[in-house]
Amino acid sequence: MSRLHGKTAVVTGGGTGIGLGAARRFIEEGAFVYIFGRRQDALDAALAQLGPQARAVQGSVTDLADLDRLYRTVKEERGGLDIVFANAGTGAFAPLGEITPEHYDQIFDVNVKGLLFTVQKALPLMTAGGSIILTGSSTGVMGTPQFSVYSATKAAIRNLARSWALDLRGTGIRVNVLSPGPIRTELAIEIVGEDTLDALGATTPIGRMGDASETGAAAAFLASADSSFMTGGEMFVDGGLAQV
Repeated sequence: MSRLHGKTAVVTGGGTGIGLGAARRFIEEGAFVYIFGRRQDALDAALAQLGPQARAVQGSVTDLADLDRLYRTVKEERGGLDIVFANAGTGAFAPLGEITPEHYDQIFDVNVKGLLFTVQKALPLMTAGGSIILTGSSTGVMGTPQFSVYSATKAAIRNLARSWALDLRGTGIRVNVLSPGPIRTELAIEIVGEDTLDALGATTPIGRMGDASETGAAAAFLASADSSFMTGGEMFVDGGLAQV
C-alpha cells in the first residue's frame, strides 16, 4: 500500500483511539505523520508503536500558540502539508436541565473552535491535492439522550465541511467528514462505559463494535487520490447505526 507515499500528515488527537488508528494506516500507506495531543505519555507510547515515520508534538487544539508551534515544526521539517485529520475531540453527558456553561464551553471549545483553528492554521502549508478530514459522529444526525451538546458540535462540524468546500473552491484542497459510530477507543469507554458501548454495537446492522483500524482505513481513503472527486461530503463508519 503506497497511496500516500511521500505525503505529510497531521493528526490531532493522534496519541490514542481513532487518531492513532489513522496515523498507523497513513504510515502503512507511505506518509510521514505528525501526531498532536495533550498527553505526552500517550504520545510517547504511540511513537513507540508508529516508528520512525512519525513525530509527536505536544499541545492542545484549544491553545492557538500550540497550534502555531505544531505548524511551524511541520514547515521547518517538511516544508509543506498534504493531509490534516482534525480529529481531537471530547464529550460528556448532561441532560437538558443540567447543562452548565462550563459543560458547553469545554465541549464546543475543543470540538468546534479547536477544529476550526486546526484547519485554518494549516491552510498556508497546503496546496492543490491536499485533503482535510474532520471527525464527525453518527450522533450528529441522530437524537441522543443526555448528549445534546456533544451531538450539536458534530452537527456543526458537518456544516463546516459543506461551507469550507465552497470556501476552498479552486484551491484543489478537499474537505470531508469521517463520522464514526460505536468504535472501541479509550475515550469512548471513558465517556460511555464498555458495557454500554458493547450494547450499542450489538444494535447496529453489523452487530458489533467497530475498531480504530476500520476508521483508519476510511481516513486513508479520504486522504488519498482515491477520493479525488469527493469534497463537502460525509463518510459514515458506524456499522449502519445511523443509516437504517
